[in-house]
Amino acid sequence: MTEPELPGQARFWQLSVAGPFLLVALIWGSTWLVIKDQIGSVPPSWSVTWRFIVAAIGMGGLALFRRESLRISATGLKVAALLGLLQFVMNFQFVYRAETHLTSGIVAVFFALLVVPNALLAWIVLKQPVTRGFIGGSAVAGAGIALLLLHEYRMAPPEGQVLTGIALTAAGLFSASCANVLQATKVSRSVPMIPMLAWAMLIGAMIDGAFAWAVEGPPQFDMRPSYVLGVLYLSIVGSVITFPLYFRLIQRLGAGRGAYNGVLVPVIAMLLSTLFEGYRWSALAMAGSALAMLGLVLALKARNPSR
Repeated sequence: MTEPELPGQARFWQLSVAGPFLLVALIWGSTWLVIKDQIGSVPPSWSVTWRFIVAAIGMGGLALFRRESLRISATGLKVAALLGLLQFVMNFQFVYRAETHLTSGIVAVFFALLVVPNALLAWIVLKQPVTRGFIGGSAVAGAGIALLLLHEYRMAPPEGQVLTGIALTAAGLFSASCANVLQATKVSRSVPMIPMLAWAMLIGAMIDGAFAWAVEGPPQFDMRPSYVLGVLYLSIVGSVITFPLYFRLIQRLGAGRGAYNGVLVPVIAMLLSTLFEGYRWSALAMAGSALAMLGLVLALKARNPSR
């Protein structure tokens, strides 16, 4: 009889870990480009709202398909509300706005640093250890991100607001990290995953809608096929399918190692940005990308970077 798996002790080479890990990276690597189209004709706040209204319905349907009750405890509802605020309101409201100032690939590469605040917050909140190798690798990755952002700043038109985009991305990064660490806590692991996410998305969508109405006015929607399909892709594929897989990885690998799919996501996102957004590479950008990926790989190879 095998011993039950302890939180944070799963291994990357297990098929049940590697499969979801790669799938989440591939899907999220493509969502950054789809988000770019979502903010062209509809205010970002309303695009976020439509995404999570559909996602909440989809997640509720998934729970019913799996014959899981949508009833959760009062504690579970509080966790879902906090998760909804951090992940499905703050994180995405910041990210969608950031993409009005930065290319989607750059935002994705910036988000590759999610592993750093994840591990540091897990160390502070959950007492999960952080090694010197992890810190060194993260520093190298941070230097690479800095070079990419410097390239973006130099290439921006005079009226560009790159610094605003960087600030918004950083705020989204911190919000997502807080949500990740919340998912790794003992109380979150005690709540059924799918029902909790359904409630978190519903609560998040309600807050998103209230915020959008207050800031942008009455509801706005775009009936273009690309916009409608984009909402469906981001809601169902980019949210209903991926978030349960990702948060389960967080619980099994730990908040630090669970964010390592950020090594693959920006590679996919930068390739798509080059093909569809006309991202212009320079020696500075190539050096920054290489450093960022090298640093993340070094952090990944560090022993027990954050269980």
